[in-house]
Amino acid sequence: MRGDVLVIDDERGMCEVLAEGLTKRGFTVAWETSGEAALERLRGGTFEVVVTDMNMRGLTGFDVCERIVANHRDLPVVIITAFASLENAITAIRTGAYDFLTKPVRLDALALALDRAVAHRRLKSEVERLRSVVAATRSFEALLGQSAPMRALYDLIERVATTDATVLVTGETGSGKELVARAVHARSRRSAAPFVALNCAAMPEALLESELFGHVRGAFTDARATRPGLFARAAGGTLFLDEIGDMPLNLQAKLLRAVQERTIRPVGADADVPFDARLVAATHRDLEEQVERGAFRQDLYFRLNVIELAVPPLRARGADVLLLAQAFLDQATTRSGLTARTLSSPAAARLLNYPWPGNVRELANCIERAVALAAGAEILVDDLPERIRGYRPTELVLPTQDPEEILPLDEVERRYILKSLESLGGNKRLTARVLGLDRRTLYRKLERYGYGGGEDPDAAGD
Repeated sequence: MRGDVLVIDDERGMCEVLAEGLTKRGFTVAWETSGEAALERLRGGTFEVVVTDMNMRGLTGFDVCERIVANHRDLPVVIITAFASLENAITAIRTGAYDFLTKPVRLDALALALDRAVAHRRLKSEVERLRSVVAATRSFEALLGQSAPMRALYDLIERVATTDATVLVTGETGSGKELVARAVHARSRRSAAPFVALNCAAMPEALLESELFGHVRGAFTDARATRPGLFARAAGGTLFLDEIGDMPLNLQAKLLRAVQERTIRPVGADADVPFDARLVAATHRDLEEQVERGAFRQDLYFRLNVIELAVPPLRARGADVLLLAQAFLDQATTRSGLTARTLSSPAAARLLNYPWPGNVRELANCIERAVALAAGAEILVDDLPERIRGYRPTELVLPTQDPEEILPLDEVERRYILKSLESLGGNKRLTARVLGLDRRTLYRKLERYGYGGGEDPDAAGD
């Protein structure tokens, strides 16, 4: 993370010590010896966090914090004081300080506090940026997203839409497969004709054939009149068959014939009827695996999978989570007649961290719940469902599925420890604390790795 820091202390020597220590840890640091000079510098600066001493000549740290909060509301302030008291801590909070540290301050602890402050500021800025992006962004039909996987999907939809080729939309439940199908229809030459949708998993097998192909009068009990099927009703347009993987095998054979011959035979009819509709199918199932199990016809699979549009899961779409969350937030508040709501940065961080097994549909439900529970203008962490508030990553993604390439546990530990040490600037004591190891245990492991044990080189510097 790291970032641009402005240090304020009326003792020049302390400014120089903090600047040197934070620069070594990757921050870009500037400093001033008075609150007045610092506030003047902030007018033309691009700082991401301010560190100020509390007791200074002229403006105190509390005075500086109040003015920064008033004029630079997105700029976090960390106050340092030699006087640790409940009164000072309360005052710091009331003046809007992001964090409050007591002297003597360890540079590692200060660096961690600054990392959190910078992350908070950047995430808050991103949330606010996305509010305007949602309003200004031209959605791709009803699809919304700016991530690389979604841009690649938009490009493929554009190219597919100009043809009449049969399309198979694949993706997890709740990822937006029907929206993709509708986008294909809307961008095609058939857009003025009907878009007709059927969920193959939601209809009893006995009714599915009649619904698809239609029936003639007297074809079965209660067939009092001839009724056209969905193929006929989609004439000139698009027929969307959702959850095609759940279609019964006997109907798969009839669907295959219809796709091949471009004709259908209504239930009870004696002759085939031609149809003119583009077919788009969708499934959350692995149809190749279904074919291997004998649950789906291979010939039908090849007929449907002329062009595949794979919808990325929400967890693979990065900051699209926040873009969608803000869009759902706007929709929910409008429906409820409420004033506008925004995401707090801690809540946004939870949304980004969660893997969203239910995809976009789960996110929409989450935001609707949060709007109903929110007491103020911001969506807080407490307004989110418990499964999202308390989520902690537990999965380890292996880089290979080849057993011969999977690393032994000792080697995984060695790489993780050395990478952690590198990320923490070679500070062994901090690395031991973060990893939950006794320092001596860490030193022994480092010696075994050929890294060298010895004393912590940062012990005297902080």
